[in-house]
Amino acid sequence: MTDMAAFSFDRDTVRFTGSLSLAAIGTLPEQLRAFQGEVAHVDLSAITRIDTVGAWLIHRFAAEHDADVVGLDADGEHLLSQVAHADQPVAMRPAPVGSLTRVVGEIGDAVVQTGRTLYGLLGFLGATLIAFWHVTTHPKRFRFNAVIQRFEVVGVSALGIIGLMSFLIGIVIAQQGAVQLQQFGAEFLTINLVGRITLRELGVLMTAIMVAGRSGSAFAAQIGTMKLTEEVDAMRTIGVSPMEALVLPRVLATVIMMPLLGMYASIVAIIGGLLLCWVSLGIPPVTFVQRLREVVPITDLYVGLVKAPVFGLIIAVAGCFQGMLVEGDAEQVGTRTTSAVVQAIFLVIVLDAFFAVFFTSIGWI
Repeated sequence: MTDMAAFSFDRDTVRFTGSLSLAAIGTLPEQLRAFQGEVAHVDLSAITRIDTVGAWLIHRFAAEHDADVVGLDADGEHLLSQVAHADQPVAMRPAPVGSLTRVVGEIGDAVVQTGRTLYGLLGFLGATLIAFWHVTTHPKRFRFNAVIQRFEVVGVSALGIIGLMSFLIGIVIAQQGAVQLQQFGAEFLTINLVGRITLRELGVLMTAIMVAGRSGSAFAAQIGTMKLTEEVDAMRTIGVSPMEALVLPRVLATVIMMPLLGMYASIVAIIGGLLLCWVSLGIPPVTFVQRLREVVPITDLYVGLVKAPVFGLIIAVAGCFQGMLVEGDAEQVGTRTTSAVVQAIFLVIVLDAFFAVFFTSIGWI
């Protein structure tokens, strides 16, 4: 039969005997809670066994009386130390907050997260520029084949969808403009509307949004998957820079292809507007082209060509940056891919607004 646990008190020392285990403790916890007296030492040299429950009981009693525990062997001391280490205050669930406080807190968290993301994006852009400088100073490290492959993925493969989208946008702009201008007998100004808004704004802007949704998301998903499978770490291990091997080819391909895609989109949109004006307004194609040459200044073309590579840089850097942040599990790939598209489109629209103000201030209107 298991020895029942018991204790005795002599001067300033409490001595325990028997087995300090769950089966043998009995009423010992109630006796210890009712104990009154000054205790300096807890002597466990006479016990036969101690388990986690007994160690917790001794730890709590010694802590309440600020007493030292003596007489344990190495295993007992280790068990008692583990119990003491686990004795941590439990964090209580915070009291419910009001709706207004919660909304303000969420807005604050979103602002802080946005600031951190922009800071990280700037740092990643700097790392990309450093990698470009290293490749420029060491041309043998330039991965020509990788850049050419990205030309096909970003540019050639996107010609169909970008062309269809631009053609339909040109038709919509011409149709909506013609309906409104016909009320004033100025339907011929539809040519001005289609030519200027396409070359200056919508051609490049809609192309950037399409490239962000198509190529920016692909960059984030590809690099994110490589992070999960530890391919990026393996590249670093063998001395290959992921910035030079993965990021730089994608950035260069997007920066170079964006002006070409933007120009292509603008031409296709103008063709869509031309067909609408020919069919709906009876304006011959020759007249449309002649009027277009008269009313569209060359600065509109320059504006589009200046904005396009900047938009391409933002899209590629945002996609690669979010891909490099993937860690943990496969769910992160989807989350970071979505963030890359949203971030790229947001930054493109913000930069487009800044470009509009800038070009207006220098007289390119």
